[in-house]
Amino acid sequence: MSKADAAAAILWIGATLYAVFGGADFGAGFWSLIGGRSERGERARRLIDSAIGPVWEANHVWLIFILVVLWTAFSVAFEAVTSTLFIPLCLAALGIVLRGSGFAFHEVVKRPSERSFAEHLFAASSVITPFFMGTVVGAIASGRVPIGNATGDPWSSWLNPVSILVGVLFVATGAYLAAVFLITDARHAGDADLERYFSTRALAAAVVTGAIAVAGIFVLRDDARYLYDRLTAEALPLVLASVACGIGAIALILRRAPRGARPLAVGAVVAVIWGWGVAQFPYLLPTELTIAAGAGTSATLTMVIIVFVAAAVLVLPAIGLLYALTQRGILKADVERD
Repeated sequence: MSKADAAAAILWIGATLYAVFGGADFGAGFWSLIGGRSERGERARRLIDSAIGPVWEANHVWLIFILVVLWTAFSVAFEAVTSTLFIPLCLAALGIVLRGSGFAFHEVVKRPSERSFAEHLFAASSVITPFFMGTVVGAIASGRVPIGNATGDPWSSWLNPVSILVGVLFVATGAYLAAVFLITDARHAGDADLERYFSTRALAAAVVTGAIAVAGIFVLRDDARYLYDRLTAEALPLVLASVACGIGAIALILRRAPRGARPLAVGAVVAVIWGWGVAQFPYLLPTELTIAAGAGTSATLTMVIIVFVAAAVLVLPAIGLLYALTQRGILKADVERD
């Protein structure tokens, strides 16, 4: 494996981590948006707040990581993506800012109307942001981002069938992951009613996500032929692995034995992301820019790899501890004692 390929793999690892953890984070906001104002809806919203409260900012570490690696290791691709797709990127960034503001303020404002506004801002932005991120991915995957500074069309590059479909798929996948995660959170909280509540929603989200993925096969065949051909050939084992993991997660949820549903749901998403990577290889921008052609200097790639190893040693254990403490309710207990 060359240094350029290693840097690309590092970039894909960051994308995978953000898709899983950030995706579940945004998906929780989706369930908050449609939870309604019933007593059970309010309890579901409180569970969501409790689950994502300690980690919602930490999830954006992966997004920053992706941008920094792309900027330093593959500056040609960074220039092309950020200039051609500046509209959806700005809308996604605006959604992140508004979402953070809504989540931060909805617990501290006193007026019911202000609290409701902050909650709706958080929830709506949780849908807006992954959608526009998905349109960016769709634009790249379908080969609509040419090399150069703002050489692609600022509108048709992301307003097209593939981008819209991937944007909707991002929202649906996040909702599915969040529902699966929240089943276990509800069980830990001793709330059997909410466990059933999120089990039903996880199953519904799985069906919707699967239907969108099936529709995507036909869209890719007509609008992104290179990616379609590779997904149905070189990347087919990963696509089938994703299907198998998804079916396994659904089976466990139906059996009311969700202990292994989380790893299977995560596995389904990870398999899709790496299937996309295999299908797109060796291109950064299909079929415009290869990984080798778009990579930085050897010294730059070496530093990216060294920093990644250092981050893996220092950052990953800390974030893992944060998630472990959150799952055990220790952080919440400390806050309540304070």
